[in-house]
Amino acid sequence: MIKPYLNYSDQINLLSQSKGLIIADIPYATQRLTDIGYFSLIGGYKTPFINPMTRKYEARTTFEDVVALYQFDKSLRSLTFDYLNIIEQKIGQLISDAFCSHFGERQAAYLDPNNYSQKASNIKMVSGLINILDRIANRSTDHNYIVHQRNVHQNVPLWVLRKALTFGQLSKMYSVLQIQQQRAIAGVYVHFSEKQLAGALSCLTYFRNVCAHNERLYSFRILQHDFPDTRLHHKLNIPKKGQHYTMGKNDYFGVVIMFRYLLRGDDFRSYKRKLKAIIAKYLKASTRLSESDLLTYMGFPSNWDDISRYHL
Repeated sequence: MIKPYLNYSDQINLLSQSKGLIIADIPYATQRLTDIGYFSLIGGYKTPFINPMTRKYEARTTFEDVVALYQFDKSLRSLTFDYLNIIEQKIGQLISDAFCSHFGERQAAYLDPNNYSQKASNIKMVSGLINILDRIANRSTDHNYIVHQRNVHQNVPLWVLRKALTFGQLSKMYSVLQIQQQRAIAGVYVHFSEKQLAGALSCLTYFRNVCAHNERLYSFRILQHDFPDTRLHHKLNIPKKGQHYTMGKNDYFGVVIMFRYLLRGDDFRSYKRKLKAIIAKYLKASTRLSESDLLTYMGFPSNWDDISRYHL
């Protein structure tokens, strides 16, 4: 059945009378529903508080409990996005350096399919990438610095163009570079092979998009791919189901592990400190979820804090 439209008063009545959610401050609830939206707030963050058998809220669950989880996830998205941007900046620079040091500074070089991997499985991706690069370099007016290069120098070098590329586009570009350039880039991350770096960037793209589009992050799982196995998975003694690790593969803890490998040590320590702070803030704001339950939703093992103790 198609769900009918409900005004804010009807939404509050549904939540309190039919679903059993405690709403003590109706003006506050109305304002939050107005600011965030029923689907984004209730639909996005009700799951930990709902009895799966009755489809009603667990006893003593308040509207503020749902908002607290939403606010935690909002802070988590902001934190994650900030450090993904650090990785994006560095990867973009490494791609530009590796490519231009071999093929030169002319834009014709990155628009030439012969300068990418010639594997049959990559042909379609190379063609799609070149179409994107060509549009940005030759037709897009979204970035003044690119228009300036185009008009004044009749050339947009890759070290300029890469600033206009998304995390996903940089990930795809790395994946179709020739092996010589991939090795040069992966060599900066001495504990990652070319294949592992490609897998890490591909998976991080999904989480970057969740952050950018204000979707639920803390319990997000990738369906299409997995983060690569690492020594940290082994050192943290993450359990396996068969040959596959059960945590840190398609969940937020996978992001934490990738950050440990891809961020500088001081950046990772800063990220981890802030992560622990927002977890502590949430647990103080709402007692409805235990720390253990929250970490389970995020895909964290109980010993996740030890991630900084182990050498990569």
